[in-house]
Amino acid sequence: MNVSHSGIGMTSQRTRMRMIERLRTQGIADEVVLSAMGAIPRHIFVEEALASRAYEDVALPINYGQTISSPWIVARMSELLRVNKNLEKVLEIGTGCGYQTAVLAKIAQKVYSIERIGPLLTRTRIRLQELQIRNIYLKHADGLLGLAEAGPFDGIIMTAVTTHVPVSLLEQIIVGGRMIFPKGTQKQNLCVIERNSQGYNETVLEEVNFVPLLGGVVKK
Repeated sequence: MNVSHSGIGMTSQRTRMRMIERLRTQGIADEVVLSAMGAIPRHIFVEEALASRAYEDVALPINYGQTISSPWIVARMSELLRVNKNLEKVLEIGTGCGYQTAVLAKIAQKVYSIERIGPLLTRTRIRLQELQIRNIYLKHADGLLGLAEAGPFDGIIMTAVTTHVPVSLLEQIIVGGRMIFPKGTQKQNLCVIERNSQGYNETVLEEVNFVPLLGGVVKK
């Protein structure tokens, strides 16, 4: 797999900087997150036929019924996860094409990411290896179970919508840590769960639109 699409005029740093300036006008203020997104060539994470749209503020299909979230969603969730703190270890549920994973790798020391669709994870693993991102640990598994053996985590980020978060997953967040995820059915909202010494507090934020979170694993 070649990590650069040719002939589309979208590979320049200037193109990414236009995306970053747009994110600033949309309210993203965390310069660590903006710097991370400015450093990652988003166009290599989408199909070549859609690469010319990679820096638009839209979600795009990536096969297997999945999508790459819009730049604003990636920035917003990353900013909410980081909340201006250094992150040591984070868990991502839903690796997908690996773009959010690559952003997390720039803002956390270690990133553990789970994907249930085997063929999708195989492609993503190759892509991230070619980008020489070394602090990512990928696993083909059911994301609903989390990754207790690697936890607890400073933060957990879920890239598919759910109606509830399993208690076993919440227990994998450190005290003082947080989880960012979309929640709902017909209407979805971005939510933040923060763990403190007394328990958990949930905050409901803006409306979003994600593919559903599914259990189990797909091997082929």
